[in-house]
Amino acid sequence: MSTNQSIELSLPYRETQVLLHTCCAPCSGEIMQALLAANIEYSVLFYNPNIHPFQEYEIRKHENMRFAEKYDIPFFDGDYDVNDWFTRVKGLENEPERGERCTVCFDMRLERTALFAHEQGFNTFTSSLGISRWKNMAQVNDCGKRAAMRYPNLTYWDYNWRKKGGSQRMVEITKQENFYRQDYCGCIYSLRDKKC
Repeated sequence: MSTNQSIELSLPYRETQVLLHTCCAPCSGEIMQALLAANIEYSVLFYNPNIHPFQEYEIRKHENMRFAEKYDIPFFDGDYDVNDWFTRVKGLENEPERGERCTVCFDMRLERTALFAHEQGFNTFTSSLGISRWKNMAQVNDCGKRAAMRYPNLTYWDYNWRKKGGSQRMVEITKQENFYRQDYCGCIYSLRDKKC
C-alpha cells in the first residue's frame, strides 16, 4: 500500500461508509488506498457512459475492477447508456474541456451516482473526478452537490483529493500497479481535441 497512512480522513456527519464514483484506475487508485488506510468502509460505482469508444470504456472499467478486487472492495458497474449521454451533450460538441459540456457530463454521472447511493442506503458519496489536474475541481464539486440535493439526507463529500500529496501518490500508484494510462479524458470530443 502507498504511503498515505499519515492522512487522516473522516466522513461528513460522522458517517461510516461512502460510495465512491470512479472514472478510471489511475484517478481512483490513490483515493481507494487512502480510504482503506483510514478504515473507511466504501463501495465503488463505475458509471461513465461518456467514455469512447466502447473498447476504451471496457479497458478502463476492467482496470478499475481489478484494483477493487485486489482489496476486496464491492464494485458496481453502471450502465453504458451512451445514447443518453450523446442526447444530453447535443449542441455542446465544440465546447472546450472544462466547459459546459463537462458540466453536463458530470451532472449526468453524479446524478446517477446519487440515485444509486440513495437506493443502496449510502448517505455520502464522492468521486475520483476531481483528483485529476485536468479537471476543474469546483466544477466537479458543484455537480456533486447539486446531485446530492435531489435526495434527503444525502451528502456529496467534496474532499480535496489532490492535497497532502494525493496527486503525486496517484502517479506513484499508477506506476506501481502498472495501470493502463489513457491520454485523453474519455469522450469522443476530448479524443478529437487531445494534444499529443
